[in-house]
Amino acid sequence: MSLLIKKNIQRRRVLRGLLGGSAVGVALPFLDCMLNDHGTALAATGASLPVRFGTWYWGMGHTPGHAIAEKPQTAPGIEFLAETQALKPFANQLNFFGGFGMPLDGRSNYTHFTGWVGSRTGTVPQKEGEISNTTLDLLIADEIGGGTRFKTIDASSAGIARENYSARNTESRAQAEISPVALYTRLFGPDFVDPNAANFKPDPTIMLEKSVLSAFADDSRAFVKTLGASDKERLDEYFTSIRQLEGQMALQLQKPEPNEACRVPPKPAETPPDRLAQAREMPNVIETHAVMAKLLAMAVACNQTKVFNMVFTDNFANVRKKGESYTHHLLTHSELIDSSLGYQPLAFWFNQRCSEALAVYLEAFASIREGAGTLLDNCLIFASSETNYAKLHTIDGIPIYFAGKAGGRMKTGLHVIGGGDPITRVGFTAMKIMGVPLRNWGVKSLQTSKAISEVMA
Repeated sequence: MSLLIKKNIQRRRVLRGLLGGSAVGVALPFLDCMLNDHGTALAATGASLPVRFGTWYWGMGHTPGHAIAEKPQTAPGIEFLAETQALKPFANQLNFFGGFGMPLDGRSNYTHFTGWVGSRTGTVPQKEGEISNTTLDLLIADEIGGGTRFKTIDASSAGIARENYSARNTESRAQAEISPVALYTRLFGPDFVDPNAANFKPDPTIMLEKSVLSAFADDSRAFVKTLGASDKERLDEYFTSIRQLEGQMALQLQKPEPNEACRVPPKPAETPPDRLAQAREMPNVIETHAVMAKLLAMAVACNQTKVFNMVFTDNFANVRKKGESYTHHLLTHSELIDSSLGYQPLAFWFNQRCSEALAVYLEAFASIREGAGTLLDNCLIFASSETNYAKLHTIDGIPIYFAGKAGGRMKTGLHVIGGGDPITRVGFTAMKIMGVPLRNWGVKSLQTSKAISEVMA
């Protein structure tokens, strides 16, 4: 009788042989035998599977009383009402946060702006358009964003590149990719290195460009010493971007580790010219979003990025039903409340489409197997809006979901009641789960040092 003893296999292991008299090597995919017995870490090194962070944004909030049933206190179980029924299949992968406050400290509520800035930066703007602090996705990217081609990836199905909710400050706001073809080319175009390809050959052009950047950075040190403080700060930001570019190039010069989850998707079809003018009609927004969701999910699976942002509809919801002239935003102001339904029917229809889109987004991640679970299991996705009830522009009670299990760091299936606590507790909790070493976050009444322990494993 013989015993079969499991032997750990290195991820860089290749199968070698002869083909036509020539030696060939084929990289192994990301196999179960490369993981520990639980499928949660690499067996050879003990390194955990990476945990990624993403955001998902929709405009105009939800319809109170028709989206998520209220609860008196934090408890397991989220009751999805008519507006959010599409999310019910993901009940055990979600946390819902309601009843958190947005104290303004005497400042104005700049409608459809203050809400997202406050919840994502911890600071209420003093004027329209001001973003004085860095959004939480970039704080997380600063902590975990190394080792990938892109520190962050930003995409939007709403067709407005500037309406993206990731920023260092007012002057440094990320632009989103709005074309599925452009997003595909960026992620999987000529510069993409397939981790499962049999052969790997560094691009000499990239080698040269990296060398030139290094020489440029070295030669700049003497010049920096001659500058004033403000110019040094600006130049430091510039050199930081160069160092990030160097890091991306360095990754492209290395053979990636095999990755069973990574499958290069087909290139999306070009948008027909007659559809470009209708890009913000809801059927086209939904279609664009579905394509982008799959591209982003596969980019994460292929280790192109660990931090990603997706906008379904922008903060002014400049989307409309086919054949209608009023946008979602305008309907929230002008449409009458149906006395029998208790809500604005057309505005409610848009809110339903937003919930359905979030479900499509989560499915894109949940459908990719990774280790013992799925890609969604190894993500924390922060889904939020900029208002609670758009008709009244309320910013107390802005709805936020967490999705995924963050590699086992997060408990799910909870409805968390804020009780008027600052909404920054939600973002602070996300950053703590993702390992950002902050003792507190936020300004004035939004400052908090209290994470929501109920959702932390």
